[in-house]
Amino acid sequence: MNFPLLSVIIPTYGREEALRDSLIDVLKQDYPNFEVLVVDQTPKHQLEIEVFLQEQTTAGKIKWFRLNWASLPGARNYAVRRAKGEIILFIDDDIKLNQGFLAAHAKNYLDKPEIGAIAGRVFDRMKMADAAQGKTQSDVISNTIEYLPPQAMDPGIAWYYIDFVHTVKPQEVLTARGCNMSFRCEVFTKYGLRFDERFRGSAVREESDFCLRLRQTGYKIWYEPQAYLVHLGEETGGCHDIDMRSLQYQLTFYHNHFLMGLKNLTTTQALRLYARLFDCHVLGRPPCHKSGSPIKIFMRAIFYILGFLKALSTVIQSPWNDGQIYTRIDKQIESV
Repeated sequence: MNFPLLSVIIPTYGREEALRDSLIDVLKQDYPNFEVLVVDQTPKHQLEIEVFLQEQTTAGKIKWFRLNWASLPGARNYAVRRAKGEIILFIDDDIKLNQGFLAAHAKNYLDKPEIGAIAGRVFDRMKMADAAQGKTQSDVISNTIEYLPPQAMDPGIAWYYIDFVHTVKPQEVLTARGCNMSFRCEVFTKYGLRFDERFRGSAVREESDFCLRLRQTGYKIWYEPQAYLVHLGEETGGCHDIDMRSLQYQLTFYHNHFLMGLKNLTTTQALRLYARLFDCHVLGRPPCHKSGSPIKIFMRAIFYILGFLKALSTVIQSPWNDGQIYTRIDKQIESV
């Protein structure tokens, strides 16, 4: 059997025990041909974790890259330039894996040449706990659906219909989730795609932006429920290092949504996205269920407007500023 080399990329920031445990799960995988790249943007680790990472590096089990800047899309691009695999797999630094995870990603590329990316199933620990409300975890998991509705393939509104928790049948999808997604290497080498480093803060929608551009190459994105993991959603570190109530988080959240729309969607699709964004995240209607306080709605509306203006400014500047600041820094260092 052919076992293509698989590059497992783990961007990390501000994580300690969760990072260690995630790496242990990856290194236990029985897939016979993979490498692990850790792109570490944590300024200083706890001594125990520092020693663990150094030991794994010395033993040749991981490649450990330490950076003095923090950007999720920038970290992804950095690792892709150093990955040697035929398949590039991204996971988060706070996950739990079972055996067969890597093999479930790899098998689809062998069976289906039209597939350029795999979206894995994600069990969000925190979201499942919120949804349970007195139910057992098995009850929550058993609330399954076979196929996503047609709306999940509509770029204007898909983001409110895509469900990678309860969907149990393999199928074509519009996008993947950043904590569990893989790509053919040639997506980056042949087509020159890269993650847009202008997606700031929590980097929400950076993977959606990338997947929409990938689909323009003719490749399909395939959902594989057997490639599943548990996303722990640690409250500190990672994208959660920015307080979700902070002004910075609110501004970048809207900026990133508008930027994705302005870059990839038709006018009609973009208007539908922005309408749903306003309805859900500003007015607080389902599925967001936010406070209906007039003051809070007014404040969210201010950030909505500022986010749009900021995204518009980002797009206007694109001809002379594509935002790939970290990629340029890396290439300058390499050329020295």
